[in-house]
Amino acid sequence: MQSLADARAAFDHPGGYLAAASQGLPTLATQAALRDDVGAWASGTRHPSHYDGLVERSRASFARLVGVPTSRVAIGSQASVMAGMIASAAPQGAEVICVDGDFSSMVFPFLQRTDLRVRHVPVHGVPDAIGPQTWLVAFSHIQSATGVVADVDPIVAAAAEHGARTLCDTTQSAGVHPVDASVFDATICHAYKWLCAPRGVAFLTVADDWHDLAPTAAGWYAGEEVWQSCYGPAMRLAGDARRFDVSPAWQAWAGAEPALALFADLDVAEVWRHATTLGDALCDGLGIERQGQAIVTWPDADGEQLRRLTCAGLVAAGRAGRVRTAFHVWNDERDVDRVLQSLGA
Repeated sequence: MQSLADARAAFDHPGGYLAAASQGLPTLATQAALRDDVGAWASGTRHPSHYDGLVERSRASFARLVGVPTSRVAIGSQASVMAGMIASAAPQGAEVICVDGDFSSMVFPFLQRTDLRVRHVPVHGVPDAIGPQTWLVAFSHIQSATGVVADVDPIVAAAAEHGARTLCDTTQSAGVHPVDASVFDATICHAYKWLCAPRGVAFLTVADDWHDLAPTAAGWYAGEEVWQSCYGPAMRLAGDARRFDVSPAWQAWAGAEPALALFADLDVAEVWRHATTLGDALCDGLGIERQGQAIVTWPDADGEQLRRLTCAGLVAAGRAGRVRTAFHVWNDERDVDRVLQSLGA
């Protein structure tokens, strides 16, 4: 197990980066791995099969991070593609519950199915909205726009009571908040935010009993024997979640492997305590109610607050008429002080 101090030492970054919710920073090991990979590619010495080991080690790290066996983990490149596969499995006329204001990748794939009944409810109202007619509950563990953390236990309990499936997006939680993917029927995660991987590395976890979920994007990488599955017409899909694999964007996985190994070895509960302590300190300095979140937001309809942060050399984001700051392992109290100074608080 690595400590928070070990994690901080893994990054070489300027102060004031408060945008892990938009894009994580590369570790020193990730930077080195990407340079080495490009060099090998340029020299003509990198064979495509080299990346298989990187993918499998990354799959294993992610499985350990979210508490499921590797047999339940599939790989891909985009969360929306994975959500689209889940949407394609919905029976005609099925009810899908989504969260009002959730990230579009968790909503749009279901809205494209005009034969589904998609209901949008506030995140805190999800458990009460689930009923016997509900086929799926699709929600983000942590809301992208506000940083609000969904209360997982009541959602899972209500879904189980009514026989509904659950799909949880952990893109804004894996790496900063503890995640137990085993309690959901499926989870999706794009690893370029809090897990600090290059963009193009995503994961799907699937329950063993979801037998009617079809691998709609199946290609050669979904085969039981990957390098024997390059040509048709016959194909034997993998017997576990690898049947849902989408062939990897090779260079991205070169950079992802060391980052995922780092976070899999961390006590993520310690990371969450660190991030929320900084978030609450910012709330205290701003004179707003503590949010108990790694993502701290406050109203900024005209963008003036974000402009001040940017002019002070800080990196934050604007979402849904609010400033969004995000605290991760590399942040410390000095970042809180810089925010407050730039805003004159």
